[in-house]
Amino acid sequence: MAEMKVNLCGIELDNPIIPASGTFGYGYEFAELYDINCLGTFSFKGTTLEPRFGNPTPRIAECPMGMINAVGLQNPGVEKVISEELPKLAKCFHKPVMANVSGFAIDEYAQTCEMLDACDQVGWLEVNVSCPNVHGGGMSFGTSPEAAAEVTAAVKKVTKKPVLIKLSPNVTDIVSIAKACEDAGADGISLINTLLGMRIDLRTKRPVIANKMGGFSGAAIFPVAVRMVYQVAHAVKIPVVGMGGVSSAEDVIELMLAGATAVEVGAANLINPFASRDIVNDLPRVMEKYGIQNLKDIIGGVQ
Repeated sequence: MAEMKVNLCGIELDNPIIPASGTFGYGYEFAELYDINCLGTFSFKGTTLEPRFGNPTPRIAECPMGMINAVGLQNPGVEKVISEELPKLAKCFHKPVMANVSGFAIDEYAQTCEMLDACDQVGWLEVNVSCPNVHGGGMSFGTSPEAAAEVTAAVKKVTKKPVLIKLSPNVTDIVSIAKACEDAGADGISLINTLLGMRIDLRTKRPVIANKMGGFSGAAIFPVAVRMVYQVAHAVKIPVVGMGGVSSAEDVIELMLAGATAVEVGAANLINPFASRDIVNDLPRVMEKYGIQNLKDIIGGVQ
């Protein structure tokens, strides 16, 4: 029988499939469609210290093999997430959930993580350092090893739960940033976030989204994800959660061979709300097809 359990930073998952932040809301919406307890866990919508309305519309556009979005971290703020969203989730999801955290200053990251760290439902804190640093000229924290390490250290000081740092692929040296996070105390690395993309409407001669540029995700970025997961997993000693264009059980196996301990599914959930469930259900078949009995045995199997 196929063994799909993996251990992520000391917490066992029934399988490695994790819907990615921003594609699965706070979970209970999908629970109306199927039993989300079939998932390993999921990463809930990016949460900030204060409520955010998000960017002007249009902010999502389809394009071949993917999509561009600039939602702008729309969320009700951490206080309401704790008081309203998590209690609703508790009624339909009975496993530890991954809390995705964003911020625009180091103290915002630390305060938000400290509040979520106190929630029993939260198993891991996934800290998104792709946000613009308002005190650093607008460049994202994740573009510099020093800034990423500073966020990591600040969060680790106020939390006891595993901290995974989610990295942006929009850099020249992903490995140096991942290693800096590891040295600063990160328990794991999540990658990749979206690539920066842009499309122009030929009829209006204007960008297709109001923000002009946005995050490009979908199947087209999968080879970039495989490359970066491979590079980082072979450079650090902490677990890597891989993501970026995952749309099938075969993609999951490929990212795990590259070095991922668990795999997040993002844009595919927006195309097909059953995508993550279908991947979980299909994993045993794909494991049998390729002679894999235990998923733990293939992590980092490609040297």
